[in-house]
Amino acid sequence: MNRYHFVFDQVKKNINLKKILLKKYKNYSPKKSNVIIVLGGDGFMLKTLKKYQKYNKPFYGINRGTYGFLMNKFKNYNISNNILKAKPILISPLQMKVTTNNNITKSAIAINEVSLLRQSRQTASLRIFKGKKCLIKKLISDGVLISTPAGSTAYNLSVHGPIISLNSKKIAITPISPFRPRRWKGKILSSSSFIKIVNLDTYKRPVSVVADNIEVRNIKYVKVKINNSLKFKLLYDKNNSLSKKIKLEQIRKEVI
Repeated sequence: MNRYHFVFDQVKKNINLKKILLKKYKNYSPKKSNVIIVLGGDGFMLKTLKKYQKYNKPFYGINRGTYGFLMNKFKNYNISNNILKAKPILISPLQMKVTTNNNITKSAIAINEVSLLRQSRQTASLRIFKGKKCLIKKLISDGVLISTPAGSTAYNLSVHGPIISLNSKKIAITPISPFRPRRWKGKILSSSSFIKIVNLDTYKRPVSVVADNIEVRNIKYVKVKINNSLKFKLLYDKNNSLSKKIKLEQIRKEVI
């Protein structure tokens, strides 16, 4: 027997749909459910994945936002039939550990990307390490981001980063408006890489870091790696898989 827990974003699109679905299906608690059904956009899905990760349940997203890269299209009210035919995809998030200027340590996960961004009119001055190897001695830019394959078509693509196949076992590190070295395009690294990014001028050039939607300001340095012990299971309709969406983005020609 399928038992669902529904999570609705507070948007107008969901008002009538919520009434219909909750009349048709019982809304079980997250703990007692088999599947967590998320109705919203990509941002809402990211928040929901983190909020409900402790229940170790599969997530089925129904797009009620704009693009809905992590979601499925709304087809009909027969959700049980849609979920029965859906295929699972497992993704692991980035784990970041931040040390602030006041030596406060904070941790968070990122399903899409970890972004370092300048906080003032001054550009950021950053040093980037892969393990003990220095990749970039001094990057002068608006920031830099580290992206998972699932997030490579989001912010990473917007700053001209590479689109990474879901099964590639790679992550991307991409500069945001680099000034020096001006032509550095970033780097594709193994998903086993341990990355450390240091703010070289914490006083004059403050930097914040954002893990999807969780921000920490005034950072001294951040350490980032893939957390392979944590897996999110997303369910996708046939012909609508995350892998297929990534491949379509790789060949898409944008119309201006």
